[in-house]
Amino acid sequence: MKTNMGETIDKNEKDDSTVDSKINYRGWKIMPLVIGNEIFEKLGTIGTSSNLLVYLTTVFNMKRITAANTINIFNGTSNLVSLAGAFLSDTYFGRYNTLCFGTIASFMGLLLIDLTAAIKKLHPPHCGTGESHTCQGPTAGQMAFLLTSFGLLIVGSGAIRPCNLAFGADQFNPKTESGKRGINSFFNWYFFTFTSAKMIAVTLIVYVQSNISWALGLSIPPALMFTSTTLFFMGSKIYVKVKASGSPITSLAQVIVVAIKKRRLKLSDQPWISLYTYIPPKSINSNLPYTDQFRFLNKAAIITPEDQIKPDGSPSEPWRLCSLQQVEEVKCVMRVLPIWLAATVYHVAIVQQQTYVVFQALQSDRRLGNVNFEIPAASYVVFTMLSLTIWIPLYDRIIVPFFQRLRRKEGGITLLERICIGIFLSILTSLVSGLAEDHRRTTALTKPTLGFNPRRGAISSMSASWLIPQLLLAGVAQAFADIGQVEFYYKQFPENMRSIAGSIFFCGLAGSNYLSSFLITIVHRTTEGSANGNWLPEDLNKGRLDYFYYMIAGLGAINLGFFLFCAKWYKYKGSGGITIEVEMDSEKPAV
Repeated sequence: MKTNMGETIDKNEKDDSTVDSKINYRGWKIMPLVIGNEIFEKLGTIGTSSNLLVYLTTVFNMKRITAANTINIFNGTSNLVSLAGAFLSDTYFGRYNTLCFGTIASFMGLLLIDLTAAIKKLHPPHCGTGESHTCQGPTAGQMAFLLTSFGLLIVGSGAIRPCNLAFGADQFNPKTESGKRGINSFFNWYFFTFTSAKMIAVTLIVYVQSNISWALGLSIPPALMFTSTTLFFMGSKIYVKVKASGSPITSLAQVIVVAIKKRRLKLSDQPWISLYTYIPPKSINSNLPYTDQFRFLNKAAIITPEDQIKPDGSPSEPWRLCSLQQVEEVKCVMRVLPIWLAATVYHVAIVQQQTYVVFQALQSDRRLGNVNFEIPAASYVVFTMLSLTIWIPLYDRIIVPFFQRLRRKEGGITLLERICIGIFLSILTSLVSGLAEDHRRTTALTKPTLGFNPRRGAISSMSASWLIPQLLLAGVAQAFADIGQVEFYYKQFPENMRSIAGSIFFCGLAGSNYLSSFLITIVHRTTEGSANGNWLPEDLNKGRLDYFYYMIAGLGAINLGFFLFCAKWYKYKGSGGITIEVEMDSEKPAV
């Protein structure tokens, strides 16, 4: 028999308190190692990834379009593989072993990227200066070495992202009040350390990389990642390690397969009475009411003369008969998918604040007042993080209580309303970005410039501070939409799919990066030979990046309409259906 924490005990030991007494939860005593590992891991990976766009264009001499698409594909794949990481963790390896593999892979990836900067033969020579400047791109061997490092970072991300939060929560006893409080506090500390580490990474580490030495600046992240790995392994003998317990994906696949097999059968007028209603005795999932949405899936729970039921009430052949509970769990997942799709499109606007805003900053006045100091272009995204960090406590302490009193509703606003506000703010972000770019470009073309770069063009005298409003708006949009999504997926997925629920958010980010890369490519190719000129050239002064931002805003407006339609149609888990009472005991669940 296995406990909810994955510890194996004697079959006769069924009392939960006895089970938990055999697991040594150390809670906050082990948190210095867990949180310390998180801090150094985020410092290492973000310290490299946040400045990769500048690195590819200045050291590897890539064109901006190529570099932007490379980063979008890299970020997208890093997020997408988290779904595979969650599946492998739950089904085969467990969270601890998956994290071990991921930390080592991330360290090796960061080390290889540092070598591309430190060893001259692993990157192209610097571009020449003057009118006859030459700019040689990377060789096949240099690109292969760089892409290998990217591949290792992708593997590391796929293993770490779906497991780190859950692994930290595993160290607390979920059956005690102190353990529950510890889990909640850990989540708060996690997001605090994540944002803090990201802010340090995009300021101090990025400054060393951009202004002192790429080789030195890129050697800091692997050193930090090595520290993270060391801290993680120091607690190997005292962690609570949840063993793999099988994947819920099998149950979802069974419902779809059986529904297709029985597609010609007819449902009764009151299917909630005639359908098969077995629930496993040890299921951690809540009993879901019958709903009319996706009625075709209900056919998977129709009992035919060929279907056999075991004495304990379970089906003899689960690939021929599924329970109504299984069907409703699949419906939970399917209802989330349109919301997830709309959230994926929303994030395209946020992606631009991590890519093209860097190019805008590169062609703007980044000097800090009268001080002889130039802010690195990649560091401007820190304003998004500041906005996000400041807004969260304001939202929890002021806005939520206000709306709770006004609407007399728990949380003040629903999760879908929260996501909707974030989507609306992302549209404003794109509009403000377009206005700022129009001002930057006009200033560069009509007023004296600060200099000229052979590859990028003239440096506009417009202060890069004009970019701050769009970044602040992006942070508030994420505070609503991103955090709302994480909570929405966690609560709306079946309880045994919460690892998958955590990874589905990152899959959405992956889709956003891929969609952004697709849009950039299409716009570049479509406008390159047009009468009005290329919207996205190497020199932004010769393009119309503002038009691109307005296009993203238009796409966001269409997406907002789609989201409102889906939100009106959506039924929250456990509501809007017919509750079916299923009497169960440990010997024979009811059928």
